[in-house]
Amino acid sequence: MRWTLALVLVLVLVQSEAKDKVRKRGKKRQDEDIKPKEKRHKPLKLRLVPAPRVLIGPEPLQSDSIGPFSQDMATSGPEPEDRIPELLKTETDSQDYVEPEFSDQSFTNDVVEKWEQQQKKKEESRRRNKRRRDKQKKREEQQALRIQVKNEQKKWKQLEAEIRRQEETKLRRQEEAELRKGEEEVQVWLRGDVFEIQNKDEKMESQGPTDERPAEGDMDAITVHKELQEVFDPSPDPDLDPGRGGLPQGCDISDVTVSCENANLLHFPPLSIPELKSLSLEGNNISSVPAGAFNGIPNLEWINLKKNRLTSAGIHPLAFTRLKFLTRLYLDGNLLEVVPSGFPQTLQELKINENHLQGIQESSFKGLNSLVTLELEGNRLSEGGVAHGAFRDLKELFYLRLGRNLFRAVPQGLPPSLQVRQSLQELYLEHNLIEEISDTIFNQTQSLTLISLRNNRLEENRIGPHAWIHHRSLESLDLSHNELHLVPSFLPQALVHLVLVGNHIERIPGYVFAHMSPGLEYLYLSYNKLDGEGVEPESFLGTYQSMVELCLDHNNLLNVPSGINEMINLHFLRLNDNKIRTVPDHSLCDPGLNGEGSLVAVRLDNNFINPETVSPSAFSCVRASSSVVLKPQYTAKRSLRHK
Repeated sequence: MRWTLALVLVLVLVQSEAKDKVRKRGKKRQDEDIKPKEKRHKPLKLRLVPAPRVLIGPEPLQSDSIGPFSQDMATSGPEPEDRIPELLKTETDSQDYVEPEFSDQSFTNDVVEKWEQQQKKKEESRRRNKRRRDKQKKREEQQALRIQVKNEQKKWKQLEAEIRRQEETKLRRQEEAELRKGEEEVQVWLRGDVFEIQNKDEKMESQGPTDERPAEGDMDAITVHKELQEVFDPSPDPDLDPGRGGLPQGCDISDVTVSCENANLLHFPPLSIPELKSLSLEGNNISSVPAGAFNGIPNLEWINLKKNRLTSAGIHPLAFTRLKFLTRLYLDGNLLEVVPSGFPQTLQELKINENHLQGIQESSFKGLNSLVTLELEGNRLSEGGVAHGAFRDLKELFYLRLGRNLFRAVPQGLPPSLQVRQSLQELYLEHNLIEEISDTIFNQTQSLTLISLRNNRLEENRIGPHAWIHHRSLESLDLSHNELHLVPSFLPQALVHLVLVGNHIERIPGYVFAHMSPGLEYLYLSYNKLDGEGVEPESFLGTYQSMVELCLDHNNLLNVPSGINEMINLHFLRLNDNKIRTVPDHSLCDPGLNGEGSLVAVRLDNNFINPETVSPSAFSCVRASSSVVLKPQYTAKRSLRHK
């Protein structure tokens, strides 16, 4: 029994010492792992070494004492390290060492497998985290690269824009310099008085040299000095026009006309020419017109101030008031935000195109009873910015242009404000955003002879049936470049010109022109989508006696439309750029006319017609065979390219 207990005690002590050594060695390895690894070792395998055997000699058994066992352990000393079981650490290139847990129990296969599974899970988790970090880092790098590329592109665009602007400025300055040089040469040739400076120099030499005279021998300096002295010297000079007002030499000055365009003037020149009738200061940098700007030229009839830098605040309300003979005033291409006030009642033509006008007040044109032409194109006007009484005093208005603005509908204040309905005859509203024409919008403008609504957003179902059908004076209507899919019905009865170019028209309804009297003469349907079924036999009914010019080119027609041969007064016919394949004998000419037709010119080129199969009798009503254009035509190869 004592031997057994001694053996157990020895085994326990040996195992305890082995655990302590393994723990110390694992702690040392962990401390080394914290430091940067300088060298990788080859992986080691786990090996279990059995405990040493203890040889005990025969001793008598004693049940009450274990002294011999203690004495043997005391004298035997510690066992050698190579005989102690030890758990060696296993290292890999992709995983840190983790100290396994030991217990007093022996290492079974289940324990080892469980420990290996734990290590595999930790390794997979670590790899997932690494992949996630790598992806995040890659995304950040790509985002940073995109931002860098975008910034560089933006910088390059700015640099290119700056270089382009500098080149344009340089080119514009060169062109202006060449233009001024050419104008100066022309003016010098026309005027002929610049070369009289030399005579004046001779006169001054006879009187003796002055203090301001440049050095002798430098003739260019003498010429420049004398020219500047003539322009800017306030002292009276009998050879100098006293009303020149500091204008450059390039300006054209006569008794009744002053033209000083593109001369870089910054201020309105103080002129004093009472008999002056015409003044043109176009293309300068004038920003203001003071109250007394025209005191020295009160008889002006025409003023041109286009392309300056005039503002509404810069024009004094009394600047134009004293011009009792002024009939034409051009203020195009300036910076006006409101219509200036103080126009004389004699004004007949007013142009304020290409400015920044946003509204028209009731007092904008007050007292202009003689105004005939008013142009307000290229501004920022809308239907809400036009006051109802804005045009109340324009009793003689004949010609009104409101194109290139922001109107979404015909201004409500426009028709009621025109008091004398027999005056206004031409109204231009092209290049706006108009989508609808109501039934009553033109009811009080019965004197209109022309309405232009091209380049808007009109559709045929948004044009009121009574919008203009009862207008007995409306002869010309331009609805080109809108959103029409059919030729509108309820057209004006007296219509002569109808322009529908550049729409999406697919069909000409029957009897659409039948109510017109005396009848439509000019019909333009080019660049639409008319096909073989889009033209009905009754489409041109009502135009057989009146039609003079018919344009159906650039459509999808497959045949010559019926009814053309019945137009006895047709002079010009365009059917080119369609898909016509044949020209029957009686499709263009009525056989009852016996070759006495009125056709002057016919175009059938760029179709699919074989000229050799066309009979000469098909053009019997054409006055000259040379005015028939049949070539070129689309061949089989060319037709494929055309498609």
